[in-house]
Amino acid sequence: MARIMPIDEESLALATRLIREGELVVIPTDTVYGVACDPRNPDAVDRVFKAKHRPRAKSLQVLLASVDDIDALGLDLPVPLDRLSAEFLPGAFSPICVARDDCKLVTVRVDPHAHPSRTQGIRVPDSADTLRILAATGPLAASSANLSGRDSAQTAQQAADDLGDAIALYLDGGPTPGPLSSTVVASDPHGRDGIAILREGVIPQSRIHEALHGSLRGGASRSVESDVNDDGGITA
Repeated sequence: MARIMPIDEESLALATRLIREGELVVIPTDTVYGVACDPRNPDAVDRVFKAKHRPRAKSLQVLLASVDDIDALGLDLPVPLDRLSAEFLPGAFSPICVARDDCKLVTVRVDPHAHPSRTQGIRVPDSADTLRILAATGPLAASSANLSGRDSAQTAQQAADDLGDAIALYLDGGPTPGPLSSTVVASDPHGRDGIAILREGVIPQSRIHEALHGSLRGGASRSVESDVNDDGGITA
Protein backbone atom coordinates (compact mmCIF):
# COMPACT_ATOMS: atom_id res chain seq x y z
CA MET A 1 0.00 0.00 0.00
CA ALA A 2 1.25 3.48 -0.88
CA ARG A 3 2.68 5.45 2.05
CA ILE A 4 0.83 8.79 2.14
CA MET A 5 1.64 11.27 4.92
CA PRO A 6 0.65 14.87 5.68
CA ILE A 7 3.42 17.44 5.54
CA ASP A 8 4.84 17.82 9.03
CA GLU A 9 8.19 17.59 10.78
CA GLU A 10 8.09 13.78 10.84
CA SER A 11 7.31 13.37 7.16
CA LEU A 12 9.82 16.05 6.12
CA ALA A 13 12.57 14.28 8.04
CA LEU A 14 11.58 10.99 6.40
CA ALA A 15 11.43 12.57 2.94
CA THR A 16 14.89 14.08 3.40
CA ARG A 17 16.33 10.71 4.42
CA LEU A 18 14.66 8.89 1.54
CA ILE A 19 15.91 11.43 -1.00
CA ARG A 20 19.46 11.05 0.31
CA GLU A 21 19.10 7.26 -0.02
CA GLY A 22 18.13 7.58 -3.69
CA GLU A 23 14.40 6.94 -3.25
CA LEU A 24 11.50 8.72 -4.97
CA VAL A 25 9.09 11.04 -3.15
CA VAL A 26 5.89 12.59 -4.52
CA ILE A 27 5.33 16.21 -3.52
CA PRO A 28 2.70 18.91 -4.15
CA THR A 29 3.59 22.01 -6.15
CA ASP A 30 1.73 25.16 -7.15
CA THR A 31 0.52 23.42 -10.33
CA VAL A 32 0.31 19.61 -10.03
CA TYR A 33 1.91 16.86 -7.94
CA GLY A 34 5.44 15.88 -8.91
CA VAL A 35 7.62 12.81 -8.45
CA ALA A 36 10.97 13.99 -7.11
CA CYS A 37 14.48 12.72 -6.38
CA ASP A 38 18.08 13.80 -5.83
CA PRO A 39 19.17 15.50 -9.10
CA ARG A 40 22.78 14.43 -8.52
CA ASN A 41 21.98 10.70 -8.16
CA PRO A 42 21.89 8.91 -11.54
CA ASP A 43 20.18 5.81 -10.13
CA ALA A 44 17.43 7.91 -8.56
CA VAL A 45 16.88 9.86 -11.77
CA ASP A 46 16.68 6.60 -13.68
CA ARG A 47 13.99 5.43 -11.23
CA VAL A 48 11.84 8.45 -12.11
CA PHE A 49 11.86 7.51 -15.79
CA LYS A 50 11.08 3.87 -14.98
CA ALA A 51 8.29 4.70 -12.53
CA LYS A 52 6.57 6.98 -15.05
CA HIS A 53 7.38 4.85 -18.13
CA ARG A 54 8.76 8.12 -19.43
CA PRO A 55 10.91 8.29 -22.60
CA ARG A 56 14.52 9.13 -21.76
CA ALA A 57 14.54 11.77 -24.51
CA LYS A 58 12.35 13.95 -22.27
CA SER A 59 13.98 16.05 -19.57
CA LEU A 60 13.40 16.55 -15.86
CA GLN A 61 13.13 19.95 -14.21
CA VAL A 62 15.00 20.87 -11.06
CA LEU A 63 12.92 22.53 -8.34
CA LEU A 64 14.65 25.16 -6.20
CA ALA A 65 13.71 26.98 -3.02
CA SER A 66 15.07 30.27 -4.42
CA VAL A 67 16.43 31.79 -7.62
CA ASP A 68 19.56 32.44 -5.55
CA ASP A 69 20.27 28.66 -5.68
CA ILE A 70 20.83 28.68 -9.44
CA ASP A 71 24.48 29.74 -9.38
CA ALA A 72 25.43 27.20 -6.69
CA LEU A 73 24.20 24.40 -8.98
CA GLY A 74 26.52 25.49 -11.78
CA LEU A 75 23.73 27.05 -13.84
CA ASP A 76 23.34 30.42 -15.54
CA LEU A 77 20.16 32.21 -16.62
CA PRO A 78 20.63 33.60 -20.15
CA VAL A 79 19.20 36.94 -21.22
CA PRO A 80 16.26 37.62 -21.43
CA LEU A 81 15.24 34.74 -19.15
CA ASP A 82 16.87 36.51 -16.24
CA ARG A 83 14.36 39.35 -16.65
CA LEU A 84 11.44 36.94 -17.02
CA SER A 85 12.53 35.00 -13.94
CA ALA A 86 12.57 38.21 -11.92
CA GLU A 87 8.99 38.77 -13.07
CA PHE A 88 7.52 35.27 -12.72
CA LEU A 89 9.49 33.38 -10.06
CA PRO A 90 8.38 32.03 -7.67
CA GLY A 91 5.61 30.76 -9.92
CA ALA A 92 4.60 28.53 -12.82
CA PHE A 93 7.50 29.64 -15.00
CA SER A 94 10.26 27.23 -16.07
CA PRO A 95 13.27 28.91 -17.71
CA ILE A 96 15.92 26.83 -19.45
CA CYS A 97 19.30 27.54 -17.87
CA VAL A 98 22.76 27.00 -19.33
CA ALA A 99 24.77 24.37 -17.46
CA ARG A 100 28.40 25.33 -16.80
CA ASP A 101 31.29 22.86 -16.70
CA ASP A 102 31.08 22.77 -12.90
CA CYS A 103 27.42 21.64 -12.92
CA LYS A 104 27.06 18.20 -11.29
CA LEU A 105 23.37 17.64 -12.03
CA VAL A 106 22.78 14.37 -13.87
CA THR A 107 19.52 15.80 -15.21
CA VAL A 108 21.35 18.17 -17.58
CA ARG A 109 20.19 17.86 -21.18
CA VAL A 110 23.12 17.39 -23.56
CA ASP A 111 22.82 18.15 -27.28
CA PRO A 112 26.21 18.41 -29.02
CA HIS A 113 24.54 19.98 -32.06
CA ALA A 114 23.01 22.86 -30.06
CA HIS A 115 24.58 25.99 -28.61
CA PRO A 116 24.82 25.95 -25.69
CA SER A 117 25.08 22.17 -25.67
CA ARG A 118 24.22 21.64 -21.95
CA THR A 119 20.94 22.98 -20.56
CA GLN A 120 18.69 22.50 -17.53
CA GLY A 121 15.12 23.58 -16.86
CA ILE A 122 14.49 24.94 -13.37
CA ARG A 123 11.56 26.25 -11.35
CA VAL A 124 10.86 27.93 -8.02
CA PRO A 125 7.28 26.93 -7.12
CA ASP A 126 4.95 29.50 -5.56
CA SER A 127 3.77 27.13 -2.84
CA ALA A 128 4.51 27.33 0.87
CA ASP A 129 4.32 23.53 1.14
CA THR A 130 6.74 22.96 -1.74
CA LEU A 131 9.20 25.55 -0.49
CA ARG A 132 9.05 23.97 2.97
CA ILE A 133 9.88 20.60 1.42
CA LEU A 134 12.73 22.04 -0.64
CA ALA A 135 14.15 23.80 2.41
CA ALA A 136 14.42 20.38 4.06
CA THR A 137 15.59 18.28 1.10
CA GLY A 138 17.51 20.74 -1.05
CA PRO A 139 16.98 20.98 -4.84
CA LEU A 140 14.94 18.16 -6.37
CA ALA A 141 14.71 16.74 -9.87
CA ALA A 142 11.03 16.43 -10.70
CA SER A 143 8.45 15.44 -13.25
CA SER A 144 4.66 15.35 -12.99
CA ALA A 145 3.46 12.47 -10.77
CA ASN A 146 1.65 10.33 -13.31
CA LEU A 147 2.34 7.59 -15.81
CA SER A 148 3.60 9.10 -19.05
CA GLY A 149 0.71 10.12 -21.28
CA ARG A 150 -1.87 10.31 -18.48
CA ASP A 151 -3.33 13.41 -16.84
CA SER A 152 -1.14 15.02 -14.18
CA ALA A 153 -2.16 14.19 -10.62
CA GLN A 154 -3.77 16.96 -8.56
CA THR A 155 -3.94 14.96 -5.32
CA ALA A 156 -1.55 12.60 -3.56
CA GLN A 157 -4.08 9.78 -3.94
CA GLN A 158 -4.32 10.28 -7.70
CA ALA A 159 -0.53 10.09 -7.89
CA ALA A 160 -0.53 6.92 -5.77
CA ASP A 161 -3.18 5.35 -8.01
CA ASP A 162 -0.85 5.83 -10.99
CA LEU A 163 2.59 5.19 -9.48
CA GLY A 164 1.89 2.90 -6.52
CA ASP A 165 4.81 1.25 -4.76
CA ALA A 166 7.38 2.72 -7.14
CA ILE A 167 7.29 5.75 -4.82
CA ALA A 168 8.69 5.47 -1.27
CA LEU A 169 6.61 8.34 0.14
CA TYR A 170 3.71 10.56 -0.92
CA LEU A 171 3.58 13.94 0.82
CA ASP A 172 -0.04 15.08 0.93
CA GLY A 173 -0.55 18.83 0.74
CA GLY A 174 -4.17 18.68 -0.39
CA PRO A 175 -5.44 19.37 -3.91
CA THR A 176 -3.19 21.43 -6.17
CA PRO A 177 -4.45 24.13 -8.56
CA GLY A 178 -3.69 22.11 -11.77
CA PRO A 179 -4.35 20.73 -14.27
CA LEU A 180 -2.03 22.98 -16.27
CA SER A 181 1.70 22.73 -15.65
CA SER A 182 4.32 25.47 -15.80
CA THR A 183 5.19 27.46 -18.91
CA VAL A 184 8.60 26.42 -20.26
CA VAL A 185 10.68 29.09 -21.99
CA ALA A 186 14.13 29.03 -23.60
CA SER A 187 16.21 31.83 -25.03
CA ASP A 188 16.32 31.87 -28.83
CA PRO A 189 18.04 34.64 -30.84
CA HIS A 190 15.82 33.82 -33.81
CA GLY A 191 12.52 33.78 -31.90
CA ARG A 192 10.06 36.55 -31.23
CA ASP A 193 11.48 38.79 -28.48
CA GLY A 194 14.52 36.48 -28.33
CA ILE A 195 12.70 33.54 -26.73
CA ALA A 196 11.09 30.21 -27.62
CA ILE A 197 8.06 29.03 -25.64
CA LEU A 198 8.54 25.26 -25.48
CA ARG A 199 5.34 24.60 -23.54
CA GLU A 200 2.51 27.00 -22.80
CA GLY A 201 1.09 26.31 -19.35
CA VAL A 202 -0.37 28.40 -16.55
CA ILE A 203 1.27 31.61 -17.81
CA PRO A 204 0.03 32.36 -21.35
CA GLN A 205 2.58 33.28 -23.99
CA SER A 206 0.92 36.69 -24.41
CA ARG A 207 1.80 37.55 -20.81
CA ILE A 208 5.39 36.38 -21.31
CA HIS A 209 5.85 38.72 -24.26
CA GLU A 210 4.09 41.58 -22.47
CA ALA A 211 6.55 41.22 -19.58
CA LEU A 212 9.50 41.51 -21.95
CA HIS A 213 8.04 44.56 -23.67
CA GLY A 214 7.43 46.15 -20.29
CA SER A 215 11.04 45.57 -19.21
CA LEU A 216 12.28 47.15 -22.41
CA ARG A 217 10.05 50.19 -21.95
CA GLY A 218 11.39 50.37 -18.41
CA GLY A 219 14.78 51.40 -19.72
CA ALA A 220 16.76 48.41 -20.99
CA SER A 221 19.69 49.82 -22.90
CA ARG A 222 19.97 47.06 -25.50
CA SER A 223 17.48 45.09 -27.57
CA VAL A 224 16.41 41.64 -26.46
CA GLU A 225 17.60 40.15 -29.74
CA SER A 226 21.16 41.39 -29.23
CA ASP A 227 21.34 39.92 -25.71
CA VAL A 228 20.02 36.39 -26.01
CA ASN A 229 21.75 33.02 -26.08
CA ASP A 230 20.36 29.91 -27.77
CA ASP A 231 18.93 27.07 -25.63
CA GLY A 232 16.29 24.32 -25.49
CA GLY A 233 14.71 21.29 -23.77
CA ILE A 234 12.18 20.06 -20.80
CA THR A 235 8.87 19.16 -19.15
CA ALA A 236 6.71 18.93 -16.03
